[in-house]
Amino acid sequence: MGRLPQAAKLLLLLPPPPPALLLAPILEKKGREDLMDGPRSDMGRWGGNPWQPPATPSPEPEPDRPSRRGGRSFWARCCACCSCRSGADDDGGPESHRDRGSGGRRSDSRGSDSRRPISRGSGVNATGDGTIREGMLVVTGVDLLSSRSDQNRREHHTDEFEYDELILRRGQPFHMVLFLSRPYESSDSVTLELHIGNNPEVGKGTHVIIPVGKGSSGGWKAQVTKSSGQNLNLRVHTSPNAIIGKFQFTVRTHSKAGEFLLPFDPHNEIYILFNPWCSEDIVYVDHEDWRQEYVLNECGRIYYGTEAQIGERTWNYGQFDHGVLDACLYILDRRGMPYGGRGDPVSVSRVISAMVNSLDDNGVLIGNWSGDYSQGTNPSAWVGSVEILLSYLRTGYSVPYGQCWVFAGVTTTVLRCLGLATRTVTNFNSAHDTDTSLTMDIYFDENMKPLEHLNHDSVWNFHVWNDCWMKRPDLPSGFNGWQVVDATPQETSSGIFCCGPCSVESIKNGLVYMKYDTPFIFAEVNSDKVYWQRQDDGSFKIVYVEEKAIGTLIITKAIGSNMREDVTHIYKHPEGSAAERKAVETATAHGSKPNVYATRDSAEDVTVQVEAQDAVMGQDLTASVVLTNRGSSRRTVKLHLYLSVTFYTGVTGPVFKEDKKEVVLAPGASDRVTMPVAYKEYKSHLVDQGAMLLNISGHVKENGQVLAKQHTFRLRTPDLSLTLLGAAMVGQECEVQIVFKNPLPVILTNVVFRLEGSGLQRPKILNVGDIGGNETVTLRQTFVPVRPGPRQLIASLDSPQLSQVHGVIQVDVAPASGDRGIFSDAGADSRSGETIPMASRGGA
Repeated sequence: MGRLPQAAKLLLLLPPPPPALLLAPILEKKGREDLMDGPRSDMGRWGGNPWQPPATPSPEPEPDRPSRRGGRSFWARCCACCSCRSGADDDGGPESHRDRGSGGRRSDSRGSDSRRPISRGSGVNATGDGTIREGMLVVTGVDLLSSRSDQNRREHHTDEFEYDELILRRGQPFHMVLFLSRPYESSDSVTLELHIGNNPEVGKGTHVIIPVGKGSSGGWKAQVTKSSGQNLNLRVHTSPNAIIGKFQFTVRTHSKAGEFLLPFDPHNEIYILFNPWCSEDIVYVDHEDWRQEYVLNECGRIYYGTEAQIGERTWNYGQFDHGVLDACLYILDRRGMPYGGRGDPVSVSRVISAMVNSLDDNGVLIGNWSGDYSQGTNPSAWVGSVEILLSYLRTGYSVPYGQCWVFAGVTTTVLRCLGLATRTVTNFNSAHDTDTSLTMDIYFDENMKPLEHLNHDSVWNFHVWNDCWMKRPDLPSGFNGWQVVDATPQETSSGIFCCGPCSVESIKNGLVYMKYDTPFIFAEVNSDKVYWQRQDDGSFKIVYVEEKAIGTLIITKAIGSNMREDVTHIYKHPEGSAAERKAVETATAHGSKPNVYATRDSAEDVTVQVEAQDAVMGQDLTASVVLTNRGSSRRTVKLHLYLSVTFYTGVTGPVFKEDKKEVVLAPGASDRVTMPVAYKEYKSHLVDQGAMLLNISGHVKENGQVLAKQHTFRLRTPDLSLTLLGAAMVGQECEVQIVFKNPLPVILTNVVFRLEGSGLQRPKILNVGDIGGNETVTLRQTFVPVRPGPRQLIASLDSPQLSQVHGVIQVDVAPASGDRGIFSDAGADSRSGETIPMASRGGA
C-alpha cells in the first residue's frame, strides 16, 4: 500500500463537524514498550487519544420524524449555514441540503399501507409569466405508487424499507400515474425529469430527461400503459448504470397552448439503488438465495475468538430501518464523492471503506484498541449498526468506538442498504504486514527470547472484513465475483485509510500487482511466519518458518441458516499444495524481501502442538504442549514456555508466568508438558477479548533444531438468556425477559445493557447499576413490533470488569389486521440510557 500526499485526497466539501475523538495511529513498538514499562495504558495500535471531546456535544434534533407538511427540512432546521449553501458544480460536492431533504416519514404514525397523499401541481407554467392558458396540459398531481404494499416497492424488493418515498433498484421498470387537467392527446408531449446534485448535467447522469413514448439515452425510457380520462398511467424503465442516490422528480408537458413544468414536491423524491436482480447491472447476482441472504437479510452472525475456540455473536445490520438509507447517502456526501461516480460500485465501495472509519476524513467510527472506552462505547457492547449510523447522521460527529467487527458490521449495513450483495467475513490468525515483505517476521535473541523492539509485524487472533459481489470492468477478465472491502484502519492506501475492493481471485493466486491493496490482504491470509534468531556476530538467521500459521480459517455466516460456512478455499489453495506455494512465491517475489528464504535451515525432527482447554473467564485453566519425535534417534529438548495476555490484535502485555522443561523423547515417542494457570494469576492482567498468548521456544540438543510456536486461546464469557413472554404482533406491546449470571467473584460496576432488533426495537440503552460477584439478575423489557415476519432481538451487557456478553432470540411477529407495519419508534431514544430496576436478584 503506497502513500500519496495528503493533497491527493478528495476534499470534504461540507463544512466539517467539530473535531471527533480522533485516535491517531501509533507505532506498535510504542504500544509494546508502554506495556513493558508500566501499568497498561495502551495495548492497541491506535490507542493514543491526544484530543479531548468537547464538554457539550452538538444538540442535533432526531431526524426520524421530519414534517411532511411544509416547514424546513431537517437539514435546514439543524444547520442553517448548510441549508443555505449555494452549491458548486455537482461533481465537486454533495447536493444542497435544501434539495436533499430528510427523506423521513411523516410525523404521524399511520400504517405503512395507508395511501400517502398524492402530490398536486401548484399551477406554475414553464413560460415564465406564471399563467395557465386554456388548453395547456397541466399536471395536477402525481402518484408514484410508493407505498410498501404497492407493486413498485414489492417488485423492486424495497418493501421492507421503513420509508414512504419511492425506492427503486436501477435497471428495472416501475409504474406511476399522472393526474392531468384534461385528457391526454396524441399531440401532447410529456417528459419526465430526474435531478440530483446542485448543478445537474445530462452528460454526467445527474440530469435525466425521459420523453414519454420516444425512448431516451442510457437505458431510460417511459411508455403510456393506460390513458383513462384525466389519468395517465406510465411504465418507466431506469438505466442499469444509473447513479445511486435520492433524485428530485418533475414532469414537463408541451401542448399547442404552451409548456408546463410541475414544480418540485418533496413527496416526489425517488431513491435509486444498485440492483443485484438486474443482469445488466454489474452488481448482478445469479442466485436468489444469495440475494436473500446478502442483500435482504437484516441480521447476521459475526465470528471472533481463535480458530480452536470460535465465538459468535448476532449483529443487527438493520439496513431497512428508517434513517439508515439517508445515513448511507450522507456518508457519500461527507466524503464529497462526485455524483458522476456514484453509479460505479467499485468507487462507491472504496469510498465506504474509507468513510466507515474516522481517520483522515471524520468518518463514521473512531477506532480504539486501548482498553479505555470511558469517553464512548466499548466496541464489544454494540449489538448492531443502526444506533451508530443514526448517531452519525444526526450529529455529524464520528461515533466512539469501533474495532474490526464493528467496522465490518457497519460496512455490511451500508453496502446492503445501497444494493450491493455483501457479507461479513472473519479470518483467523490474520497477519498485519507493516513492511510489504509479505511475511510475518518475528525476531529473537541468542536465547530465543522475543526482541519486542524489532517485532513490528503482528498476527491478529482474528480479523473481520467484508466481501461484496460485483464485476470488475477495471481489471482483466477473470476477477469478477467476491471483492474484499476492509474499513478497519490498519495501513493507508494511496494516502488514505481504506482498503479494497480487492478481487479474491487475485488474492488466491498471489497476484499482488492487481488493485486495490492486494499485497496487504494477501499477507493477511497467506503469508508465512518467519522466525529470525540473532547470531553471535549480531546478524540474524532464519531458524524456523511456519507455513501454515496465517489465514488458518476464513468463515462467514452460511446462506439461510446460522451455521458457519468455511470460505478458506476461495481465498487460498490448500495449504502446502503446489498451487499454494506458487501463490506465495509469486507474491513474495513482488515484496520487499524477495530472497527471504535463502538462509533457511530445514532440520525438523521434533514437532510441537499446543492444546488448551475451553476455559471460562473466572476459572482456573491448563495449557498443554505436546512434543513428538518423528526421527529415528533419541532427541533431548530444552523447552521454554512464556504466558502473557494479549489483545486480539496480537499486541501483548508482559509475561506473567513462565516455565522451563527438559524433555527426552525416544524415537517416534510423544510427551506432554502442562502449565496450570489459576484465576488469581491472570485476573489482574485481563484485557479485551480475554485472550492469552503462549510463546513456546526450544532447542533440540542433538541436531540444533530450533522450536518456535505461538498459540493464542481465549477465555469464554457467558451468554445472556432471552425469553419471550407472550406472542408478538405488529403494533401490540410484547415483553422479553433477560437473565444473566456474573461468572466472576467480583462486583460488576456500571452495568449497561443494549437492546435492538430491526422491526422490533429501536436501539435502546438500559443502565442497571452494579451486579454482585456470582450474582444472577433478571430484567424485563417491553417493545412494540413494527414489521411482521421472523425477527431477531439482540441484547448485550457491558461493564468495566466484563464485556463481550450478548444474547439473541428469534421473534416471529404476526401482522396486524389489514396492516404490514406501523413504523413508529418503539423504545427509548438510544442517546440517553434508561435506569432499570432489577426484576429479581439471586446468588450463585
